[in-house]
Amino acid sequence: MKIVRTGSVGWSGGIKDGVGSVSTKSGALAAVPYGFSSRFESGPGTNPEELLGAAHAACFTMALSLILTEAGLKATSLKTSADVALEKVEDGFAITSVHLTLRGEVPGIDNAKFVELANLAKVGCPVSKALKTEISLSAALADEGSGGGAGT
Repeated sequence: MKIVRTGSVGWSGGIKDGVGSVSTKSGALAAVPYGFSSRFESGPGTNPEELLGAAHAACFTMALSLILTEAGLKATSLKTSADVALEKVEDGFAITSVHLTLRGEVPGIDNAKFVELANLAKVGCPVSKALKTEISLSAALADEGSGGGAGT
């Protein structure tokens, strides 16, 4: 089975004065603006790294939900963010890392097992597999506070 999803952009102008818009075939995004300012400064609009972060967080969280379900567990809440780093390197710019931060509420599991299952989701989700960069993870159950999570 092959599933194809489509995102598209339109762009007009040069790199600094140009403007673009991002859309998805589903309509979830419709002509969302992006440009130099929203990518390299703090101007309004989105950017590829933010979109990649949202996609990675969504994919990882769904993968973890599957793994939890297969273990006979059901999350009350899973909240994930993905920080995508864009850096200047020798030959231009590169996405150099992604850090996933996860906080979960899952009855019937301890923090160590939660982190173990989260790490399985980190390496197993399709977006993680597609990225050729370091992907790290911080995971903890919500009732564990900010400590106790382990990442790799």
